[in-house]
Amino acid sequence: MSQAETAGPTGTTGQSPRNPGSPRNPLWTLGILRSEVTTTLRRHRTYALLAVLAAVPVLIGIAVRIETGGGGSGSGGGPDGGGGPAFLTQVTNNGLFLVFAALAATLPVFLPMAVGVVAGDAIAGEASGGTLRYLLVAPAGRTRLLLAKYASVLTFCLVATFVVAASALAVGALLFPVGEVTTISGTRISFGEGLVRAALTAAVVAASLVGFAALGLFVSTLTDSGIGAMAATVGLLITVQILDSIPQLSGIHPYLFPHYWMSFADVLREPVHWEELTKNFQLQGLYAAVFGSAAWARFTAKDITA
Repeated sequence: MSQAETAGPTGTTGQSPRNPGSPRNPLWTLGILRSEVTTTLRRHRTYALLAVLAAVPVLIGIAVRIETGGGGSGSGGGPDGGGGPAFLTQVTNNGLFLVFAALAATLPVFLPMAVGVVAGDAIAGEASGGTLRYLLVAPAGRTRLLLAKYASVLTFCLVATFVVAASALAVGALLFPVGEVTTISGTRISFGEGLVRAALTAAVVAASLVGFAALGLFVSTLTDSGIGAMAATVGLLITVQILDSIPQLSGIHPYLFPHYWMSFADVLREPVHWEELTKNFQLQGLYAAVFGSAAWARFTAKDITA
């Protein structure tokens, strides 16, 4: 037997199978993560999704400006006003409230749909494009690749949420006055603290999508069709939201991943109410653990044919 035959084949990355320790190099893991995040954020589809999300606050701000003529017709943040309409009534008094109004408008539909597209395409898109097998040629391991995919989806969740918040802040400051913020509890805080609350709200909204991102990743491991995975993920989102809106099914509502999404409004109370927020974080963590484990079990046992 020749020396070449005993040495074994070498992958396209130039690394030999005789070096099994190389995948455990932390720098290798960081390289995979950086590559996946960069690839996700640089896709034209991602740019289109972010552009649509950034346009929502612009449309809301223009609509409110036209409707009110820029006058301060808000009624003040009372203890009963925690939803999207209450935030909208405050936008004319303080442009910072456009951040909260935009997040309230995009969280039920636009943000999760964008996340569903990215998560559903994470594995299935690679399989349908014929690139999944080549990704696994490098000695990265399926577990590390799956974790890198999930991390890239979570990064998109964070970027998408802060794109909405940043767009809303810019439009709100341009079209309306800014200053001290009246909280839902009726107290007033400085504009600087209001900015901190807005950033915290955006972080809470991004964290609210963690469980749904894991669900989308699991769906992505079930099929080799990227379009099919995206459609199934978005379909699950719509179905669960319909179930969450049916009063007769109130017994299962606390276990549905979007049930506590609007709890981010509690960030704008003084002091911050953490009860609903904590329930939201716990529920998202549960979904992430269950469907993340299911995705791992499916992906590590899956025959890669494309």
